[in-house]
Order: sequence, then C-alpha cells, then structure tokens
Amino acid sequence: MFADRSDAGERLAAELERRGVAADVVLGIPRGALPVARPVADALGAELDVVVARKMGAPNNPELALGAVGSDGTVWLNDDLVDRLGVSDSYLEDSRAEESENARKKADRYRDSDGMPDLEGTRVVVVDDGVATGATATACLREVRERGADHVMLAVPVGSPGTVDSLESEADAVIALRTPADFRAVGQYYRDFGQVSDREAIEYLDGDR
Repeated sequence: MFADRSDAGERLAAELERRGVAADVVLGIPRGALPVARPVADALGAELDVVVARKMGAPNNPELALGAVGSDGTVWLNDDLVDRLGVSDSYLEDSRAEESENARKKADRYRDSDGMPDLEGTRVVVVDDGVATGATATACLREVRERGADHVMLAVPVGSPGTVDSLESEADAVIALRTPADFRAVGQYYRDFGQVSDREAIEYLDGDR
C-alpha cells in the first residue's frame, strides 16, 4: 500500500536507482502521474515532461474504451472489442481525430515550450501512477517510439499482472513495483488517491513541489 502518489514516486525512484536505470527524459502521463514522475526525474537527473493519450470511447458508451490515441495521432485499438461491437471505420477515424486533438490541447496546457522535447536517440522513462487496462499507456509508449526514442521504459508503482505482461511488447523494459494477483483498480493500492488538479500537475512539472 502506498501512502499517496508522492510516496509511490519515491519508492519507484529508489527501485530505478537500485537497478542502475539511466534516462535523458522522464515523461509523466497527466494528471495523476506527475506526483509519481517528479521524484523519478529528480533521482535520475532527467528532464521531466508529459506524454498524453486519450481514450476512444465506444458508440453510446463513452466509458468503454475501444483504444487510445496519442497527441500525435498514434493509436492503439482493442481489435477484439472493435470487432465484437461492429464499430465502423468512419467512427474510429472520427474518434481518433477528435481525441488526438483533445490530447494535443491537454499536453499544451502543461508546457511553456512548443511541443514535446526532441526524443530522437534518447533514453525515455514513461511513468504512470498505475496501469489497469493499459490503453493510454500503450498509446503513449507508441508515440514515444514514433518520436525516435532509442530506449523506452515504462515504470509504474502498481499494475494488473496481465496488463504489465502485455505492455512488455510495447516497451524495451517495464518495471512495476507491485503486480497483485487480486488487482481490481489502481486506487485500491493507495491510501490517498485524490485527483490531481491541473495547477498541481504544472507545479510538479516546474519542480515547485
């Protein structure tokens, strides 16, 4: 059990240091990952920025994720679910375009600069506060890879065992501190799992917390 996201970040940072992980850039998935990613970036002496993806909801059921799309349009789809629901290609394309633009706008809210740092040839650690379905994490990892990163790692405090296993095909390495067999939701492994506001997230990016 983690006290809160900052506690999880400190523990994750310690594990990455113990393993001798090196990184040029740490990318948190906002908003919840920023308190986790800040201590990781500090421990690794790396720049902290964000990578953003948005879920693509099913027709008439937006909470059911068909997949996710990054701010650059990189997409991951749950093909089995898409086929089972008979979702049309036109719906998927419209959703991809809309949610990609939403992801871009969200990323821009956190940055003073124009866009993500140049990742060509870099070592990148993508951090989230946990993974359940892995939809957004997958889209984020694919975007980082598309931007030319040389080595891509995903680091999380906790995740579903099956999801963590599947994400190993999307990254060069995946580190999860806990993969409980009875995993149901990320929040059950935090005593305090309150929402992180945009203002708080930006403070973590600026190093003010």
